[in-house]
Amino acid sequence: MVSSTEATPPVQAQSSGFRWLQLAMGIICMAMIANLQYGWTLFVDPIDAKFHWGRTAIQLAFTIFVVTETWLVPVEAWFVDKYGPRLVIMFGAVMISLAWVLNSYADSLTLLYAGAVIGGIGAGAVYGTCVGNALKWFPDRRGLAAGATAAGFGAGAALTVVPIASMIASSGYQSAFFTFGIGQGLIVFALAIFLRPPTHAAPARKKQLNLPQSKIDYTPPQVLRTPIFWIMYLVFVMVASGGLMTAAQIAPIAHDFKIANEPVSLAGFQMAALTFAISLDRIFDGFGRPVFGWISDTIGREHTMFIAFGTAALMLLTLANYGHNPIVFVLATAVYFGVFGEIYSLFPATSGDTFGSKYAATNNGMLYTAKGTASLLVPLASLVSAKYGWQAVFVIGVALNATAALMALFVIKPLRRAFILGKEAAVTQPAAQDVRTTA
Repeated sequence: MVSSTEATPPVQAQSSGFRWLQLAMGIICMAMIANLQYGWTLFVDPIDAKFHWGRTAIQLAFTIFVVTETWLVPVEAWFVDKYGPRLVIMFGAVMISLAWVLNSYADSLTLLYAGAVIGGIGAGAVYGTCVGNALKWFPDRRGLAAGATAAGFGAGAALTVVPIASMIASSGYQSAFFTFGIGQGLIVFALAIFLRPPTHAAPARKKQLNLPQSKIDYTPPQVLRTPIFWIMYLVFVMVASGGLMTAAQIAPIAHDFKIANEPVSLAGFQMAALTFAISLDRIFDGFGRPVFGWISDTIGREHTMFIAFGTAALMLLTLANYGHNPIVFVLATAVYFGVFGEIYSLFPATSGDTFGSKYAATNNGMLYTAKGTASLLVPLASLVSAKYGWQAVFVIGVALNATAALMALFVIKPLRRAFILGKEAAVTQPAAQDVRTTA
Protein backbone atom coordinates (compact mmCIF):
# COMPACT_ATOMS: atom_id res chain seq x y z
CA MET A 1 0.00 0.00 0.00
CA VAL A 2 1.57 3.26 -1.15
CA SER A 3 0.28 6.73 -0.46
CA SER A 4 0.06 8.83 -3.62
CA THR A 5 0.26 12.14 -1.82
CA GLU A 6 4.01 12.35 -2.34
CA ALA A 7 3.87 12.03 -6.11
CA THR A 8 6.26 14.08 -8.21
CA PRO A 9 4.63 17.23 -9.59
CA PRO A 10 3.39 16.73 -13.14
CA VAL A 11 5.24 18.11 -16.14
CA GLN A 12 3.39 20.35 -18.54
CA ALA A 13 3.52 17.74 -21.31
CA GLN A 14 1.20 15.50 -19.38
CA SER A 15 -1.55 18.12 -19.24
CA SER A 16 -1.11 19.04 -22.91
CA GLY A 17 -2.16 17.36 -26.12
CA PHE A 18 0.50 14.67 -25.80
CA ARG A 19 -1.61 12.52 -23.52
CA TRP A 20 -4.52 12.83 -25.94
CA LEU A 21 -2.22 11.58 -28.70
CA GLN A 22 -1.36 8.59 -26.52
CA LEU A 23 -5.07 7.98 -25.99
CA ALA A 24 -5.78 8.19 -29.73
CA MET A 25 -3.09 5.65 -30.58
CA GLY A 26 -4.43 3.30 -27.94
CA ILE A 27 -7.92 3.61 -29.44
CA ILE A 28 -6.64 2.68 -32.91
CA CYS A 29 -4.79 -0.33 -31.51
CA MET A 30 -8.00 -1.46 -29.83
CA ALA A 31 -9.95 -1.04 -33.08
CA MET A 32 -7.48 -3.33 -34.81
CA ILE A 33 -8.15 -6.23 -32.41
CA ALA A 34 -11.93 -5.79 -32.30
CA ASN A 35 -12.61 -8.30 -35.05
CA LEU A 36 -10.98 -11.10 -33.10
CA GLN A 37 -14.06 -11.01 -30.85
CA TYR A 38 -16.84 -9.14 -32.61
CA GLY A 39 -16.16 -10.35 -36.14
CA TRP A 40 -16.05 -13.98 -35.03
CA THR A 41 -19.79 -14.54 -35.42
CA LEU A 42 -19.44 -14.05 -39.20
CA PHE A 43 -17.13 -17.05 -39.44
CA VAL A 44 -19.13 -19.57 -37.39
CA ASP A 45 -21.61 -20.77 -40.00
CA PRO A 46 -19.12 -20.72 -42.94
CA ILE A 47 -16.69 -22.88 -40.90
CA ASP A 48 -19.53 -25.24 -39.99
CA ALA A 49 -20.68 -25.42 -43.61
CA LYS A 50 -17.19 -26.49 -44.70
CA PHE A 51 -16.26 -28.95 -41.95
CA HIS A 52 -19.60 -29.78 -40.21
CA TRP A 53 -18.05 -29.62 -36.74
CA GLY A 54 -21.22 -28.17 -35.20
CA ARG A 55 -21.82 -24.73 -33.74
CA THR A 56 -21.12 -25.77 -30.17
CA ALA A 57 -17.67 -27.16 -31.03
CA ILE A 58 -16.81 -24.11 -33.13
CA GLN A 59 -18.03 -21.69 -30.45
CA LEU A 60 -15.70 -23.38 -28.00
CA ALA A 61 -12.91 -21.62 -29.91
CA PHE A 62 -14.57 -18.30 -29.03
CA THR A 63 -14.64 -19.25 -25.36
CA ILE A 64 -10.99 -20.33 -25.47
CA PHE A 65 -10.10 -17.01 -27.09
CA VAL A 66 -11.91 -14.94 -24.46
CA VAL A 67 -10.56 -16.99 -21.54
CA THR A 68 -6.99 -16.70 -22.83
CA GLU A 69 -7.44 -13.02 -23.64
CA THR A 70 -8.68 -12.14 -20.18
CA TRP A 71 -7.01 -14.49 -17.73
CA LEU A 72 -3.49 -13.68 -18.94
CA VAL A 73 -4.03 -9.91 -18.85
CA PRO A 74 -2.74 -9.58 -15.24
CA VAL A 75 0.54 -11.19 -16.32
CA GLU A 76 0.82 -9.00 -19.41
CA ALA A 77 -0.20 -5.93 -17.39
CA TRP A 78 2.56 -6.66 -14.87
CA PHE A 79 5.05 -6.34 -17.71
CA VAL A 80 3.38 -3.06 -18.71
CA ASP A 81 3.61 -1.63 -15.18
CA LYS A 82 7.28 -2.64 -15.01
CA TYR A 83 8.62 -2.11 -18.55
CA GLY A 84 6.10 0.13 -20.30
CA PRO A 85 3.58 -0.51 -23.09
CA ARG A 86 5.76 -0.62 -26.21
CA LEU A 87 7.17 -4.15 -26.10
CA VAL A 88 3.91 -5.67 -24.87
CA ILE A 89 1.93 -4.08 -27.72
CA MET A 90 4.50 -5.25 -30.30
CA PHE A 91 4.25 -8.77 -28.94
CA GLY A 92 0.47 -8.59 -29.13
CA ALA A 93 0.59 -7.40 -32.76
CA VAL A 94 2.62 -10.43 -33.81
CA MET A 95 0.31 -12.81 -31.98
CA ILE A 96 -2.95 -11.48 -33.43
CA SER A 97 -1.60 -11.77 -36.97
CA LEU A 98 -0.34 -15.27 -36.33
CA ALA A 99 -3.71 -16.31 -34.88
CA TRP A 100 -5.82 -15.35 -37.89
CA VAL A 101 -3.28 -16.69 -40.36
CA LEU A 102 -3.47 -20.00 -38.50
CA ASN A 103 -7.28 -19.84 -38.59
CA SER A 104 -7.13 -19.45 -42.35
CA TYR A 105 -5.32 -22.80 -42.63
CA ALA A 106 -7.10 -24.64 -39.79
CA ASP A 107 -8.57 -27.91 -41.05
CA SER A 108 -9.18 -29.39 -37.60
CA LEU A 109 -10.68 -28.25 -34.34
CA THR A 110 -7.25 -28.60 -32.73
CA LEU A 111 -5.76 -25.98 -35.05
CA LEU A 112 -8.82 -23.75 -34.63
CA TYR A 113 -8.45 -23.91 -30.86
CA ALA A 114 -4.70 -23.24 -31.13
CA GLY A 115 -5.48 -20.11 -33.14
CA ALA A 116 -7.92 -19.05 -30.41
CA VAL A 117 -5.21 -19.40 -27.75
CA ILE A 118 -2.67 -17.40 -29.75
CA GLY A 119 -5.23 -14.74 -30.63
CA GLY A 120 -6.34 -14.47 -27.03
CA ILE A 121 -2.79 -13.93 -25.82
CA GLY A 122 -2.25 -11.21 -28.42
CA ALA A 123 -5.58 -9.45 -27.91
CA GLY A 124 -5.14 -9.49 -24.13
CA ALA A 125 -1.69 -7.94 -24.43
CA VAL A 126 -3.07 -5.09 -26.54
CA TYR A 127 -6.31 -4.63 -24.59
CA GLY A 128 -4.84 -4.65 -21.08
CA THR A 129 -1.98 -2.38 -22.09
CA CYS A 130 -4.10 0.26 -23.80
CA VAL A 131 -6.71 0.48 -21.03
CA GLY A 132 -4.07 0.49 -18.27
CA ASN A 133 -2.08 3.19 -20.04
CA ALA A 134 -5.22 5.32 -20.42
CA LEU A 135 -5.96 5.06 -16.69
CA LYS A 136 -2.44 6.28 -15.90
CA TRP A 137 -2.53 9.21 -18.32
CA PHE A 138 -6.02 10.37 -17.25
CA PRO A 139 -6.56 10.04 -13.48
CA ASP A 140 -8.76 13.13 -13.73
CA ARG A 141 -10.99 11.63 -16.45
CA ARG A 142 -10.79 7.89 -15.87
CA GLY A 143 -14.30 7.11 -17.06
CA LEU A 144 -13.92 9.03 -20.30
CA ALA A 145 -10.40 7.75 -21.03
CA ALA A 146 -11.21 4.11 -20.31
CA GLY A 147 -14.46 4.44 -22.24
CA ALA A 148 -12.82 6.03 -25.28
CA THR A 149 -10.14 3.34 -25.30
CA ALA A 150 -12.67 0.55 -24.92
CA ALA A 151 -14.73 2.22 -27.66
CA GLY A 152 -12.03 1.28 -30.13
CA PHE A 153 -12.60 -2.36 -29.23
CA GLY A 154 -16.37 -1.96 -29.32
CA ALA A 155 -16.70 0.07 -32.52
CA GLY A 156 -13.62 -1.07 -34.41
CA ALA A 157 -15.45 -3.99 -35.94
CA ALA A 158 -18.15 -1.66 -37.28
CA LEU A 159 -15.70 -0.41 -39.92
CA THR A 160 -14.88 -3.87 -41.15
CA VAL A 161 -18.05 -5.96 -40.74
CA VAL A 162 -19.21 -5.28 -44.29
CA PRO A 163 -15.76 -5.80 -45.92
CA ILE A 164 -15.23 -9.05 -43.99
CA ALA A 165 -18.72 -10.30 -44.83
CA SER A 166 -18.16 -9.40 -48.48
CA MET A 167 -14.79 -11.14 -48.60
CA ILE A 168 -16.24 -14.25 -46.96
CA ALA A 169 -19.00 -14.30 -49.59
CA SER A 170 -16.69 -13.67 -52.54
CA SER A 171 -13.38 -15.32 -51.59
CA GLY A 172 -14.19 -17.56 -48.64
CA TYR A 173 -13.66 -17.20 -44.93
CA GLN A 174 -10.02 -18.41 -45.15
CA SER A 175 -9.08 -15.44 -47.32
CA ALA A 176 -10.79 -13.04 -44.89
CA PHE A 177 -8.92 -14.53 -41.94
CA PHE A 178 -5.56 -14.22 -43.72
CA THR A 179 -5.95 -10.73 -45.21
CA PHE A 180 -7.40 -9.00 -42.17
CA GLY A 181 -5.06 -10.85 -39.79
CA ILE A 182 -1.95 -9.53 -41.52
CA GLY A 183 -3.31 -5.99 -41.96
CA GLN A 184 -4.48 -5.56 -38.38
CA GLY A 185 -1.21 -6.84 -36.95
CA LEU A 186 0.94 -4.50 -39.05
CA ILE A 187 -1.00 -1.41 -37.92
CA VAL A 188 -0.78 -2.34 -34.23
CA PHE A 189 2.96 -3.05 -34.50
CA ALA A 190 3.62 0.34 -36.11
CA LEU A 191 1.68 2.27 -33.46
CA ALA A 192 3.39 0.40 -30.62
CA ILE A 193 6.63 2.21 -31.43
CA PHE A 194 5.16 5.52 -30.25
CA LEU A 195 3.33 4.40 -27.08
CA ARG A 196 4.79 5.16 -23.64
CA PRO A 197 3.57 5.66 -20.05
CA PRO A 198 3.54 9.01 -18.20
CA THR A 199 6.85 9.74 -16.50
CA HIS A 200 5.35 11.76 -13.63
CA ALA A 201 2.22 11.46 -11.53
CA ALA A 202 -0.71 13.61 -12.61
CA PRO A 203 -2.37 15.96 -10.12
CA ALA A 204 -5.04 14.46 -7.88
CA ARG A 205 -8.62 15.08 -8.88
CA LYS A 206 -10.62 17.41 -6.68
CA LYS A 207 -12.69 15.19 -4.39
CA GLN A 208 -16.37 14.84 -5.26
CA LEU A 209 -19.00 13.35 -2.99
CA ASN A 210 -20.43 11.20 -5.80
CA LEU A 211 -17.02 10.13 -7.14
CA PRO A 212 -14.74 9.05 -4.30
CA GLN A 213 -11.14 8.26 -5.29
CA SER A 214 -8.53 6.59 -3.15
CA LYS A 215 -5.31 8.42 -2.30
CA ILE A 216 -3.66 5.06 -1.68
CA ASP A 217 -2.05 2.85 -4.33
CA TYR A 218 -2.82 -0.78 -3.53
CA THR A 219 -0.59 -3.58 -4.76
CA PRO A 220 -2.25 -6.51 -6.60
CA PRO A 221 -1.93 -8.91 -3.63
CA GLN A 222 -3.60 -6.34 -1.38
CA VAL A 223 -6.42 -5.89 -3.89
CA LEU A 224 -7.08 -9.62 -4.04
CA ARG A 225 -7.65 -9.64 -0.27
CA THR A 226 -10.41 -7.01 -0.38
CA PRO A 227 -14.09 -8.10 -0.43
CA ILE A 228 -15.07 -5.15 -2.64
CA PHE A 229 -12.86 -6.48 -5.45
CA TRP A 230 -14.65 -9.82 -5.49
CA ILE A 231 -18.09 -8.24 -5.38
CA MET A 232 -17.16 -6.08 -8.37
CA TYR A 233 -15.82 -9.23 -10.04
CA LEU A 234 -19.12 -11.06 -9.52
CA VAL A 235 -21.19 -8.22 -10.99
CA PHE A 236 -18.79 -7.99 -13.95
CA VAL A 237 -19.32 -11.72 -14.65
CA MET A 238 -23.09 -11.40 -14.41
CA VAL A 239 -23.28 -8.60 -16.96
CA ALA A 240 -20.50 -9.78 -19.30
CA SER A 241 -22.00 -13.26 -19.75
CA GLY A 242 -25.08 -11.94 -21.53
CA GLY A 243 -23.12 -9.63 -23.81
CA LEU A 244 -20.58 -12.26 -24.81
CA MET A 245 -23.32 -14.77 -25.50
CA THR A 246 -25.16 -12.29 -27.72
CA ALA A 247 -21.99 -11.18 -29.53
CA ALA A 248 -20.93 -14.75 -30.27
CA GLN A 249 -24.40 -16.07 -31.12
CA ILE A 250 -26.06 -13.16 -32.90
CA ALA A 251 -25.67 -14.75 -36.33
CA PRO A 252 -27.03 -18.17 -35.24
CA ILE A 253 -29.86 -16.39 -33.39
CA ALA A 254 -30.80 -14.41 -36.50
CA HIS A 255 -30.71 -17.57 -38.63
CA ASP A 256 -32.83 -19.51 -36.14
CA PHE A 257 -35.31 -16.62 -35.99
CA LYS A 258 -35.36 -16.78 -39.83
CA ILE A 259 -34.66 -13.05 -40.18
CA ALA A 260 -30.95 -13.05 -41.05
CA ASN A 261 -31.51 -12.12 -44.70
CA GLU A 262 -34.69 -10.11 -44.24
CA PRO A 263 -34.23 -6.54 -45.61
CA VAL A 264 -34.41 -3.76 -43.01
CA SER A 265 -34.66 -0.06 -43.87
CA LEU A 266 -33.68 2.51 -41.25
CA ALA A 267 -32.57 6.14 -41.59
CA GLY A 268 -32.19 5.83 -45.35
CA PHE A 269 -30.10 2.64 -45.18
CA GLN A 270 -31.24 -0.81 -46.25
CA MET A 271 -29.38 -4.03 -45.41
CA ALA A 272 -30.03 -7.61 -44.49
CA ALA A 273 -31.14 -7.75 -40.84
CA LEU A 274 -28.06 -9.63 -39.62
CA THR A 275 -25.53 -7.37 -41.35
CA PHE A 276 -27.46 -4.27 -40.24
CA ALA A 277 -27.63 -5.55 -36.66
CA ILE A 278 -23.93 -6.34 -36.40
CA SER A 279 -22.91 -2.99 -37.93
CA LEU A 280 -25.28 -0.98 -35.75
CA ASP A 281 -24.37 -3.00 -32.66
CA ARG A 282 -20.70 -2.13 -33.06
CA ILE A 283 -21.48 1.58 -33.56
CA PHE A 284 -23.72 1.75 -30.50
CA ASP A 285 -21.26 -0.32 -28.48
CA GLY A 286 -18.39 1.98 -29.35
CA PHE A 287 -20.43 5.14 -28.82
CA GLY A 288 -21.80 3.96 -25.47
CA ARG A 289 -18.42 3.28 -23.85
CA PRO A 290 -17.07 6.85 -23.76
CA VAL A 291 -20.53 8.33 -23.22
CA PHE A 292 -21.24 6.20 -20.17
CA GLY A 293 -17.67 6.75 -19.00
CA TRP A 294 -18.22 10.50 -19.17
CA ILE A 295 -21.60 10.17 -17.45
CA SER A 296 -19.97 8.15 -14.66
CA ASP A 297 -17.36 10.90 -14.21
CA THR A 298 -20.31 13.23 -13.55
CA ILE A 299 -22.97 11.29 -11.62
CA GLY A 300 -20.87 8.47 -10.17
CA ARG A 301 -19.93 4.93 -11.22
CA GLU A 302 -22.67 2.98 -9.47
CA HIS A 303 -25.56 5.20 -10.58
CA THR A 304 -24.37 4.82 -14.16
CA MET A 305 -24.13 1.04 -13.74
CA PHE A 306 -27.73 0.94 -12.48
CA ILE A 307 -29.00 2.82 -15.54
CA ALA A 308 -27.00 0.72 -17.99
CA PHE A 309 -27.66 -2.70 -16.47
CA GLY A 310 -31.36 -1.95 -16.09
CA THR A 311 -31.64 -0.89 -19.73
CA ALA A 312 -29.78 -4.04 -20.80
CA ALA A 313 -32.30 -6.21 -18.95
CA LEU A 314 -35.15 -4.39 -20.70
CA MET A 315 -33.63 -4.92 -24.16
CA LEU A 316 -33.04 -8.64 -23.56
CA LEU A 317 -36.64 -8.95 -22.43
CA THR A 318 -37.70 -7.23 -25.66
CA LEU A 319 -35.64 -9.69 -27.73
CA ALA A 320 -37.16 -12.63 -25.86
CA ASN A 321 -40.69 -11.53 -26.75
CA TYR A 322 -40.38 -9.64 -30.06
CA GLY A 323 -36.98 -10.62 -31.49
CA HIS A 324 -38.55 -12.44 -34.47
CA ASN A 325 -39.42 -9.03 -35.93
CA PRO A 326 -36.34 -7.95 -37.95
CA ILE A 327 -36.67 -4.23 -37.13
CA VAL A 328 -37.09 -4.96 -33.41
CA PHE A 329 -34.12 -7.35 -33.60
CA VAL A 330 -31.87 -4.70 -35.15
CA LEU A 331 -32.91 -1.88 -32.80
CA ALA A 332 -33.05 -3.91 -29.59
CA THR A 333 -29.61 -5.46 -30.11
CA ALA A 334 -28.20 -2.01 -30.95
CA VAL A 335 -29.51 -0.46 -27.73
CA TYR A 336 -28.43 -3.52 -25.77
CA PHE A 337 -24.83 -3.28 -26.96
CA GLY A 338 -24.93 0.48 -26.44
CA VAL A 339 -25.41 -0.10 -22.71
CA PHE A 340 -23.51 -3.39 -22.44
CA GLY A 341 -20.16 -2.02 -23.59
CA GLU A 342 -20.00 0.42 -20.70
CA ILE A 343 -18.71 -2.34 -18.41
CA TYR A 344 -15.40 -1.95 -20.20
CA SER A 345 -15.21 1.72 -19.22
CA LEU A 346 -16.94 1.71 -15.83
CA PHE A 347 -15.13 -1.20 -14.23
CA PRO A 348 -11.60 -0.01 -15.16
CA ALA A 349 -12.49 3.49 -13.93
CA THR A 350 -14.01 2.09 -10.74
CA SER A 351 -10.93 -0.05 -10.18
CA GLY A 352 -8.63 2.96 -10.61
CA ASP A 353 -10.77 5.05 -8.26
CA THR A 354 -10.81 2.33 -5.63
CA PHE A 355 -7.25 0.97 -5.77
CA GLY A 356 -5.14 3.87 -7.12
CA SER A 357 -3.09 4.63 -10.24
CA LYS A 358 0.35 3.13 -9.65
CA TYR A 359 -0.69 -0.48 -10.26
CA ALA A 360 -3.73 0.39 -12.35
CA ALA A 361 -2.85 -1.84 -15.32
CA THR A 362 -2.34 -4.96 -13.21
CA ASN A 363 -5.28 -4.34 -10.87
CA ASN A 364 -7.63 -3.69 -13.76
CA GLY A 365 -6.20 -6.74 -15.51
CA MET A 366 -7.20 -8.91 -12.57
CA LEU A 367 -10.73 -7.50 -12.67
CA TYR A 368 -10.86 -7.95 -16.44
CA THR A 369 -10.45 -11.72 -16.03
CA ALA A 370 -14.14 -11.69 -15.09
CA LYS A 371 -14.80 -11.47 -18.82
CA GLY A 372 -12.99 -14.79 -19.24
CA THR A 373 -15.05 -16.35 -16.49
CA ALA A 374 -18.22 -15.08 -18.16
CA SER A 375 -17.16 -16.54 -21.50
CA LEU A 376 -17.49 -20.04 -20.04
CA LEU A 377 -21.26 -19.55 -20.28
CA VAL A 378 -21.19 -18.96 -24.06
CA PRO A 379 -21.20 -22.66 -25.09
CA LEU A 380 -23.90 -23.29 -22.47
CA ALA A 381 -26.12 -20.82 -24.33
CA SER A 382 -26.05 -23.09 -27.38
CA LEU A 383 -27.07 -26.07 -25.24
CA VAL A 384 -29.88 -24.16 -23.49
CA SER A 385 -31.18 -22.81 -26.80
CA ALA A 386 -31.16 -26.27 -28.36
CA LYS A 387 -33.37 -27.62 -25.57
CA TYR A 388 -35.50 -24.64 -24.54
CA GLY A 389 -35.07 -22.06 -27.31
CA TRP A 390 -33.35 -18.67 -27.41
CA GLN A 391 -36.12 -17.13 -25.30
CA ALA A 392 -34.87 -19.08 -22.29
CA VAL A 393 -31.34 -17.78 -22.87
CA PHE A 394 -32.61 -14.20 -23.02
CA VAL A 395 -34.64 -14.63 -19.83
CA ILE A 396 -31.52 -15.80 -17.99
CA GLY A 397 -29.74 -12.69 -19.26
CA VAL A 398 -32.58 -10.50 -18.02
CA ALA A 399 -32.31 -11.94 -14.52
CA LEU A 400 -28.53 -11.50 -14.38
CA ASN A 401 -28.63 -7.87 -15.57
CA ALA A 402 -31.50 -6.88 -13.28
CA THR A 403 -29.73 -8.39 -10.27
CA ALA A 404 -26.46 -6.66 -11.24
CA ALA A 405 -28.24 -3.30 -11.47
CA LEU A 406 -29.57 -3.63 -7.93
CA MET A 407 -26.20 -4.83 -6.60
CA ALA A 408 -24.41 -1.84 -8.12
CA LEU A 409 -26.59 0.62 -6.26
CA PHE A 410 -27.23 -1.17 -2.99
CA VAL A 411 -24.09 -3.28 -2.49
CA ILE A 412 -21.11 -1.91 -4.43
CA LYS A 413 -21.82 1.76 -3.73
CA PRO A 414 -21.90 1.65 0.10
CA LEU A 415 -19.12 -0.95 0.41
CA ARG A 416 -16.75 0.89 -1.92
CA ARG A 417 -17.21 4.20 -0.14
CA ALA A 418 -16.69 2.56 3.23
CA PHE A 419 -13.52 0.90 1.93
CA ILE A 420 -12.01 4.12 0.53
CA LEU A 421 -12.89 6.34 3.48
CA GLY A 422 -11.94 3.73 6.06
CA LYS A 423 -8.52 2.99 4.56
CA GLU A 424 -7.68 6.67 4.10
CA ALA A 425 -8.61 7.38 7.71
CA ALA A 426 -6.40 4.50 8.87
CA VAL A 427 -3.43 5.94 6.95
CA THR A 428 -3.90 9.62 7.80
CA GLN A 429 -4.69 9.20 11.49
CA PRO A 430 -1.26 7.76 12.47
CA ALA A 431 0.41 10.49 10.38
CA ALA A 432 -1.52 13.17 12.24
CA GLN A 433 -0.55 11.62 15.58
CA ASP A 434 3.11 11.64 14.52
CA VAL A 435 2.87 15.34 13.69
CA ARG A 436 1.35 16.13 17.11
CA THR A 437 4.01 14.05 18.86
CA THR A 438 6.81 15.86 17.03
CA ALA A 439 5.31 19.23 17.84
